[in-house]
Amino acid sequence: MLRTTKFTIANVVVAIAAGGCVDGFQGANLQLDLVKTATTADFPVQAHVVGTPGPGEVAAGSHFSLYAIPDLTVPASAFEIARFELHRIVDPTSPCFIDVGEHVPHPGLHVTQFAQKIAEDTGIADVANPPPGATEMQKIEAATALQRAENVGKIAGDIADAAGDKTGIRAVTSASTGGYPPVATACNGPADQIPPATCIDDASNARRLELCQKAWAADPNLFEGTDRVLTTPLNGRTYGLVDGVNPVNEAPIGGAQFFLDNPLDNIQGFAIFNQLDGADASGPGTRVVGTVPSPTPVNTMPTRGVSHFTLLGAGPVTPGPPLVAFVAVFSDLGDDSVHF
Repeated sequence: MLRTTKFTIANVVVAIAAGGCVDGFQGANLQLDLVKTATTADFPVQAHVVGTPGPGEVAAGSHFSLYAIPDLTVPASAFEIARFELHRIVDPTSPCFIDVGEHVPHPGLHVTQFAQKIAEDTGIADVANPPPGATEMQKIEAATALQRAENVGKIAGDIADAAGDKTGIRAVTSASTGGYPPVATACNGPADQIPPATCIDDASNARRLELCQKAWAADPNLFEGTDRVLTTPLNGRTYGLVDGVNPVNEAPIGGAQFFLDNPLDNIQGFAIFNQLDGADASGPGTRVVGTVPSPTPVNTMPTRGVSHFTLLGAGPVTPGPPLVAFVAVFSDLGDDSVHF
């Protein structure tokens, strides 16, 4: 849980360059681990952009709110400190899950069609039986495209492992109320509608790219991930990942962090709620996990200036494994005598 904070080095560099003292960061660094193990339930993730929520999902048009609780005996003392969403790090159903950038062969191409397009480019329909005239580079491109398609399925969670569980990668992201234009019913549809993913001609790719980038410019927080760089989405912000394992290489992943203006000193606990977008007037929403009041100090365990909290909640199946989250807080970093 203990991670190096980004602002420390930056502040030191600025102080040295200026030849004197500067006002440091006055808030707190909150680090959040959403646990995903065999003995805990998976945290609910946003539903696919297209479709209704399934088991273990929340509505696509909803968000999570993180609340700090100064007094666990007074629930009304809680106040919101951050909002976020939980997404599959890539969503193959999204109309804007596309390739972007000068380094990609077909900007605007829907990633689910990448293997098909490379097969078209290379003339290799079957990598096990390439045509006689295929070059070594074309064979490599065709095989790499197929491997990419398999990896996308794994990290999206759409391919089950040996135990039958779908173990994709989940990202803690910026919260957004934005969305995408409608998807056209044909490749040559209206200019203000995104071509279907199966349209891989240059004109469709160009229009898809234009409309997706327009939607991203209108809402910088609208999350759209990519399989090319897991920590750098096409749009929106990634605060970190849900704890688990990368199904492609079995490497452990997880941990998210928020830099907050509030110093978060004298906080007794935290809670996470899920609420539909635009429904804030009705309250914080459904409580997902929270600090459980206890007569003994088990919720906060200050260690070298860091307070630790365990958040618990009921899983989607009752009875069943619980939802668990861990929070570590570096509080009041503007007056920090421990980490400097």
